[in-house]
Amino acid sequence: MPDSRSALLSRILDFAARDGLADRSLREIATGVGSSHRMLLYHFGSREGLLAAVVGAMEAQQRATMTALAETATDPAELMTGVWRAVSSPEVRPFVRLFFEVFALAARGAAPAPAGLTASWLDEAGRAGERLGIETDRAALRLGVAVSRGLLMDLLAGEDPAEVDAAHALFVRLAAG
Repeated sequence: MPDSRSALLSRILDFAARDGLADRSLREIATGVGSSHRMLLYHFGSREGLLAAVVGAMEAQQRATMTALAETATDPAELMTGVWRAVSSPEVRPFVRLFFEVFALAARGAAPAPAGLTASWLDEAGRAGERLGIETDRAALRLGVAVSRGLLMDLLAGEDPAEVDAAHALFVRLAAG
């Protein structure tokens, strides 16, 4: 029986976390997940479509983490710090690297962009703010996403993680005003 798209995507996520995807061919990815390149093409259309699907799935997982953290956070600073720890952890850096690769491909028109790359974060952050009983400003939320993505780029470029974390902590303090 052919793989379902969701089961295959789950195996690809596991493979990506373990071995990375950015420099792998479609055939290498297929072999790594116990499938065929034809099956990957059937479900994702192209290597770029597969990468976009992986990024979309990881982004959804990270937003779900934010939602879960919002259930227990006592203030916005605690939530922002918890989300930063989740998205900047060494375990997710292969996916962060892949996010920026897919983003660059999409910006050049060479790959489909996962739907709502920023809007979905803004929507979920707005709901998280409601759970905390605070009014949110969409422009401020967008700034928070942009700052986080910029700091993630610093991490990927090899900057000192302690300095990057300190910059995020400063942003949190400034945002708390």
